[in-house]
Amino acid sequence: MQPTFRTTAARLRSDLRDHRVTPASFAAALEAVAPEDRDEWLDLVWDIDEIPPDDPTLPRGCVPYLPCAVATVLDALEQAAVTRDDVFVDVGCGAGRAALLAHLKTGAPCIGLEIQPPLVRTAQARADWLGLGRMRFLEGDAAAMIRYVPMGTVYFLYCPFGGERLRRLLDGLADIARTRPIRVCCIDMPLLEAPWLTRMAAASSRVDVYRSDAPDVARPSGGSAAYQDC
Repeated sequence: MQPTFRTTAARLRSDLRDHRVTPASFAAALEAVAPEDRDEWLDLVWDIDEIPPDDPTLPRGCVPYLPCAVATVLDALEQAAVTRDDVFVDVGCGAGRAALLAHLKTGAPCIGLEIQPPLVRTAQARADWLGLGRMRFLEGDAAAMIRYVPMGTVYFLYCPFGGERLRRLLDGLADIARTRPIRVCCIDMPLLEAPWLTRMAAASSRVDVYRSDAPDVARPSGGSAAYQDC
């Protein structure tokens, strides 16, 4: 990576702390970085000293932390048409870099769900240090807690899990879809088989975006304590 890119990453961190970054200014900074350097550049912006090791006692069906490439996240954001009016929920968010990219690129508030406590603490500490008040990271098994994050409009899944855990997650998302339209964005996953989801035309071999077909009924009042200030 060129030294100038390290400088721009440091400048962006400073601007974030001073609340001077907009989706447009972030897009301009990202555009100035060569595509092959963008993953390393985003890591410099997030500035995590050390990624905590994966918990050796991860429950069966869970997968270790594996960051999603910047180019793939950008494809997903475009195909899912994410805007600042959405609430982006990263299922299995790890250290939070995909949620960070989604927030900076679109302005959408972001919620990360992660089963490994050290990763949650790491991600939230960085968001707090940078003054990103519209990013929150919650600890827990997403398959069990997804129902308690009903304010999401876009749910991002990057190889989070499969089998019974995926079925439980989809059941929870189906409950949410009964209250409002949602999109489910999957990266490197088998096609979802759920009668309430319609797969959109894919522009990438790695990204599949689905829209819910459930009736749009009244939104529950009060939302959730997890993120009431979206």
